[in-house]
Amino acid sequence: MAIHERLSGNEAIALCLKQINPDVMCAFPITPSTEIPQYFSNYVSDGLVDTEFVAVESEHSAMSGCIGAEAAGARCVTATSSCGLALMWEMLYVAASMRLPITLACVNRALSGPININNDHSDSMGARDSGWIQIYAENNQEAYDHMCCAMRIGENPEVMLPVMICQDGFITSHAIENIELLEDDVVKKYVGEYKPEQYLLKHENPVAAGPYDIQPYYMEHKYQQAVAMKQSYDVIRKVFKEFGEISGRSYDLIEEYRMEDAETAIVIIGSSAGTAKAAIDEMRSEGRKAGLVKIRVFRPFPAEDIAKALSGCKAVAVMDKADSFNAQTGPVYAETCAALFGKENAPKMINYIYGLGGRDVSTGTIKEVFAALDEIVTTGVTGETYRHIGVRGL
Repeated sequence: MAIHERLSGNEAIALCLKQINPDVMCAFPITPSTEIPQYFSNYVSDGLVDTEFVAVESEHSAMSGCIGAEAAGARCVTATSSCGLALMWEMLYVAASMRLPITLACVNRALSGPININNDHSDSMGARDSGWIQIYAENNQEAYDHMCCAMRIGENPEVMLPVMICQDGFITSHAIENIELLEDDVVKKYVGEYKPEQYLLKHENPVAAGPYDIQPYYMEHKYQQAVAMKQSYDVIRKVFKEFGEISGRSYDLIEEYRMEDAETAIVIIGSSAGTAKAAIDEMRSEGRKAGLVKIRVFRPFPAEDIAKALSGCKAVAVMDKADSFNAQTGPVYAETCAALFGKENAPKMINYIYGLGGRDVSTGTIKEVFAALDEIVTTGVTGETYRHIGVRGL
């Protein structure tokens, strides 16, 4: 029977980890993810989990500790944000290349500098090519549900990749919402035990972990990583489907909102999707055919799903809560353009950089974007594709 609670996103993540009872957590505090290891350490000290909690001296050490423990055969978790994730950079690549299914709770926060503790996606987007699966939550419920699914995805023998569960700092991490939890035994059974085929402490078959990889082998190993990421599409869908069977909440790589007859649409990630849905509802009541595509899984990128969802639109705005500083586009726009490249009757597309450093995003902001799309449909002129919104003076 479902358990109804009121929890912050950080509490929900920590509670899910308690239900899973991982072998090791290595963590170092950084706002706004600090509460996750803080709450979880209380479960450890109270004897509610069997987890070995390792309080390390930096985020680089946190990921290093997870890599060592996971390579030895343990199920490992950590949490971080912003510059903490950046300090892990080297080890993120090591974890993925060693095919270690570590789970990381990323509470998205702007990267320095100037220093800023509020939300945008510059931290996880900066790590988008590190080889980690990335799943983004709109609200606290999704943060909890996605964490329930993370280990089943990463630990699947067809995948064996680390997984990053992302939620928006403060907006969901600290805000309290009604949430529906699964019972402890249901989560424990659903996630199951971690049974790696190879690990350092398996004395019957000694292996090396992370050795020097010379020219005759390196590219083959990178190809294997690429294949694993491709294979994760079907695994993610299967895991989400099975989670829906025990929870009643089904997910997919993307979510379509009022897209059945949409002429204009936005593509977005994270909590801003909720604001966008409210704006779209208001516009629909006025007879405007507006819709939304929310990207839930950014790695692997759901190119085919997005292209299909946008196939009936005349104009689309892709919303990026991070900037690539390439003088062209944000990261989500670049990927979405690649997904639609060469498709017949592809919509006209523009990119908006928005919400950096926690800049407020209102229904008015979203309506302003749709007004620009309506003008494109009317005039047939796309104009500047690389745009910023919410900047004083613009």
